[in-house]
Amino acid sequence: MFWWRSAAVLFGLALFALFWAPLFGTTVALVVFVIELLALLAYHLRNLKRLAAWLTDPQLETIPESLGTWDESYTRLYRLVKVQGKNQRMLTAALERFVSAGEAMPEGVVVLDENDRIEWCNPKSMLHMGLDRKKDVGQHIAYLVRQPAFQGYLTAQDYSQPVVLRNLRGSETTLSVQLVPFDTTRKLLLSRDITQLERVQTVHRDFVANVSHELRTPLTVVGGFIETLLDLPDMDPSTRESQLNLMFEQTRRMQRLVDDLLTLSRLENGVEAREEKVNAAQLAKLLASEAGGLSQGRHEVSVSVESTAGLRGNYDELHSAFGNLVSNAVRYTPEGGELRIKWRVEDGCGVFAVEDTGIGIESQHIPRLTERFYRIDRGRSRATGGTGLGLAIVKHIAQRHQAKLEVKSELGHGSCFSIRFPANRMLEPAELAESTK
Repeated sequence: MFWWRSAAVLFGLALFALFWAPLFGTTVALVVFVIELLALLAYHLRNLKRLAAWLTDPQLETIPESLGTWDESYTRLYRLVKVQGKNQRMLTAALERFVSAGEAMPEGVVVLDENDRIEWCNPKSMLHMGLDRKKDVGQHIAYLVRQPAFQGYLTAQDYSQPVVLRNLRGSETTLSVQLVPFDTTRKLLLSRDITQLERVQTVHRDFVANVSHELRTPLTVVGGFIETLLDLPDMDPSTRESQLNLMFEQTRRMQRLVDDLLTLSRLENGVEAREEKVNAAQLAKLLASEAGGLSQGRHEVSVSVESTAGLRGNYDELHSAFGNLVSNAVRYTPEGGELRIKWRVEDGCGVFAVEDTGIGIESQHIPRLTERFYRIDRGRSRATGGTGLGLAIVKHIAQRHQAKLEVKSELGHGSCFSIRFPANRMLEPAELAESTK
């Protein structure tokens, strides 16, 4: 179409020039034709200039308009620019979605070029590795992450498995870092915070080791005594009775440990417990009576009930939690000491507290008291018959009741363990039904 239209224009100009030949001669006709060609050339040069000017700032709205073949060319250019603009907008939107997704990812993402220089990084990677998006773009990643393990990982170029980086930038954070090539030149550096996972694994290993250790001693004692009884069938009755009593105590110790493990497992697995109306004042008095039985007259036990308000919760769990606090106070208070069991309401919150005049606890141990099997003095704990799980059970029961365990203690001056219940767990005395325990 373009060539036919151009040929038609030239043919028309030639006919117009030939029109003058019979009147003024061939020379005049040629001059007219040359002038026509020059005018056509000027027209094309003008359109080329307009096109060149538009190309310096190509906007869809400013595409030139003209006639003839130039009009067709401008129309095609308009359509091409329109399609290109649409594709550009789609590409920009896709890129923005990709960047937004990268920004929102919970893992760190760093885009590296073929020379392992940073092209882009998301906020999480900046937090993990201390990167600065403005300053560090173009920097080699090895200059910024200087751990030997990471340097070796880059050098080996085996990216099938991640590398673990600990204490990066002097913090206690542990990162799992892996490089993932995603085209012929670029790589993704992915980082994930596995600090909590490492802690859980450490707790699990310690838990298995502690359970094994706690069970080994009584099993060894029981096994040894059984072997002695089998080897010496004619043992005198007093020695036999003594050994049987020790075997019975060790068996009870293992039973307490297994019971506490099962209780802790049930609490940690979130097994639902039936809620009921609990008469906290009566429970405090019951615990005082139980404390007297445990103490067997070696301590002065008192109970202070300052409120008749009740609690909404599970009676058995609360009895277990409060009972653990009471039994601990009895175990760690020397003979002649005092135990005070209290129930009161402060600022709308219920507070159950056990105070003693026992040996007390150094401040550095208090944050770790609720860890499973954590003991300040292992020898003393075993001598008192504790399993090392009591306060862990108390913490979980408190959490199930939206309550908080608080510990105040001073070495040599006794301790106060209290559980503070929120206002939404409190019951007015009138709300306590006759069937309340």
